[in-house]
Amino acid sequence: MYRYDHYDQALVDERVAQFRDQVARWKAGELSDDELRPLRLQNGLYIQRHAPMFRIAVPYGMLASRQLRCLAELGRKYDRGYGHFTTRHNMQFNWPKIEDVPEMLAELAKVEMHAIQTSGNCIRNVTTDQFAGVAADEILDPRPLCEILRQWSTFHPEFAFLPRKFKIAVNGAKEDRALTWFHDIGLHILKTDDGLVGFRVIVGGGLGRTPIRGEVVREFLPWQDILTYCDAVLRVYNRYGRRDNAYKARIKILVQALGVVEFARQVEEEWAHLKGGPATITQAEYDRVTAFFGAPGLCHAADHRRNLCRPASRFRAVRPLGRAQRAAAPRAGLCLGHAVIEETGYCAGRHHLRPDGHCR
Repeated sequence: MYRYDHYDQALVDERVAQFRDQVARWKAGELSDDELRPLRLQNGLYIQRHAPMFRIAVPYGMLASRQLRCLAELGRKYDRGYGHFTTRHNMQFNWPKIEDVPEMLAELAKVEMHAIQTSGNCIRNVTTDQFAGVAADEILDPRPLCEILRQWSTFHPEFAFLPRKFKIAVNGAKEDRALTWFHDIGLHILKTDDGLVGFRVIVGGGLGRTPIRGEVVREFLPWQDILTYCDAVLRVYNRYGRRDNAYKARIKILVQALGVVEFARQVEEEWAHLKGGPATITQAEYDRVTAFFGAPGLCHAADHRRNLCRPASRFRAVRPLGRAQRAAAPRAGLCLGHAVIEETGYCAGRHHLRPDGHCR
């Protein structure tokens, strides 16, 4: 998982202090509800019908045990003893008090977590394949690129008040487990016959009240250019996206209104001014960010072989197991479909957070 450097920690700590001051000014009557609204939204705090809702980012869906314990403690101390994991790598608490949220943010900062841009009309947290970094069909680990996109988009002054929320997904494997066809921008990895790695760029997908499958605006984009190309897409959206109707403000509506050919033409025209610029990602930058994703500290699989005799919740994984492994799985109470990290002797799988424990 990604580990903070001193810049990350300083940024999160300063945001906590800033929001603590904003809430104090609101309580003192120095800020109105309308003035506080955009400030709290970009710190993950909604005001819903019955109570506030606080959304916390879980970058790339990865949690350390200390972070999970922190979330559990927040639920016990500030909510009703539970929270909700979302489909886009977030945790939500539905009953906090507004005045407690700065303290919750401070506790999160101690374990390298935050709620920055988890709501509001801005670029939300970037998501990827839940097996990123260990999947057998992976062409390129997408997590460093996701983190580069996160750093680029955090507090981006041009994209802080978009027509509507904006969601990006990056898939680095052959199978599209990140659902790139159903995001505002989906980046699906490709590898050419001569070994070049890039992404198919999909724009204008989404679910919600108007489900739409995205459209391909560029069949192959070198991975080094994803920042400049996403910048071009967002500039076109920011310029022409509707702001008069929240139900028609998403980029998927703009793509359908203009047509994918015209939309792609405008993006390419905008990209011509950005291509090859300072936001082009270098191999050195990719390697630098990769170093912040430490490998899990795994013991040898033989040390844990006895654990196969214990009952376990059912889960399904992502690559076919051998015959002997399949034969052993029912005895272990598992629903194993695929091995992922064969060379280590480990298997990565899906464990659904359902009361009945069944796979779907």
